[in-house]
Amino acid sequence: MQMDYLILAINPGSTSTKVAVYYNSKLVKEQTLRHDVEELKVFKSIIDQADFRRNVIIDFIKEHDYELKDFDVFVGRGGMMKPLKNGGTYLVNKEMLRDLRSGEYGYHASNLGAILADGFAKEFNRPAYIVNPVCIDEFEDISRISGQKLIERRSVFHALNQKAIAMQFAKDIKKEYKDLNLIVTHLGGGISVGLHKKGRVIDCNNALGGDGPFSPERTGTIPTYPLVDLCFSGEYTKEEVKKLLVGQGGLVSYLGTNDARVVEERINAGDQEAKLHYDAMAYNVVKEIGSLYFAAKGEIDGILITGGIAYSDYFIKYLKDHINPIMPIKVYPGEDEMRSLAEGAMRVMLKQEKSQVY
Repeated sequence: MQMDYLILAINPGSTSTKVAVYYNSKLVKEQTLRHDVEELKVFKSIIDQADFRRNVIIDFIKEHDYELKDFDVFVGRGGMMKPLKNGGTYLVNKEMLRDLRSGEYGYHASNLGAILADGFAKEFNRPAYIVNPVCIDEFEDISRISGQKLIERRSVFHALNQKAIAMQFAKDIKKEYKDLNLIVTHLGGGISVGLHKKGRVIDCNNALGGDGPFSPERTGTIPTYPLVDLCFSGEYTKEEVKKLLVGQGGLVSYLGTNDARVVEERINAGDQEAKLHYDAMAYNVVKEIGSLYFAAKGEIDGILITGGIAYSDYFIKYLKDHINPIMPIKVYPGEDEMRSLAEGAMRVMLKQEKSQVY
C-alpha cells in the first residue's frame, strides 16, 4: 500500500527563493519569493542569508495555511560540493553541510538548499534530501583530459534539469533512461550540453567558468593566449577577471544584457549587431552538440533541448535548421526543477531508488 507524502521543495537562487508544496508528485502550490538586492547587501556571505531565507519560507507556508510539522519530507537544490560519482537523491548529512558552509568547493546560492531543508527537517525528525546537484561527476576518464596536465576538465552542469528531462523523454517514448544514449542541452543564464550514456553523463562542458558555448552571461571557451594577456595586463584583479568570464561574459559583454527576450526584441527591430551575436551563441551550441554526436559515434537516441531559452522560436529554429537534417531535436522548454526535486525525493520514499551517501 503506497503511503502519501507532503513535500516542501526549496530552490535558492541569487535574488530569489523558489518554494513549492507537493502532495506526492502533484504540485499543490509554487511561488518564487523575490529578494531585493538591497535586502541581501547586509549579508557578508551567501551562507549568512540562511535565517533570512528561512523566515521568508516560513511566511510562505503560513500564508498558505500550512505548518512545518505538516511536511513529511524536505528537499533542496544541491550546491557546490565535492564531485559525486553517481547521480540521484542524496540524504543531507553533517559532511555535506560542512562543505556547503565552508565554501571549499565554491559559494553559490544553491548551497543554501540543503542547509535550509535540513534545518526544517531536524525540528520534526524528518528526512532532508538534495537531488542531482551541479557537481554530479559521471565522466569517463577520457573526458577529463584537458590538454594540460595541471588542469583537469570538471563536471559542473545543470544536472538536475538535464537528468529530469532525459527521464521525461525516456518516459515519453516508453523506454528506460538507463537504456538510452542522449544529448541534452540546457539553455539558460549558463549553457550546458551533456552526453548521457545509459543513464550516466559521461561528458559535458563545464557551464560555470569552464568551457563550451558562450551564454547570456558566461564566456565558455575562449582563446587562451589573449586570456593570459588579459590576466597579466595589470588592469584587472583576479576576481575582476573571473567576473568578466562569469557574469559579464557572453551576451552581456557584447550587447549589455543577459535577457534573451531583450535581444530578440532588438533583432525584430532590425538590430544587426544583436542578430550577429545571438546567432553566434546558437552557432556555438550547434558545434557543441555536433562534437558530442560524433564523440558517441552517432549512436544517439535523442537530442533534447531545455531551459528558458528553449521558449525562443528564433533560437530553436536556428538549432533545427542545423541539426534536424541529422536527427530531429525534441524541445522541452523551461526548467522544471521543482518537480524534479519532489520526484527525486519521492523515488526514495517509495523505495524505487536508494538514497546516495555523501
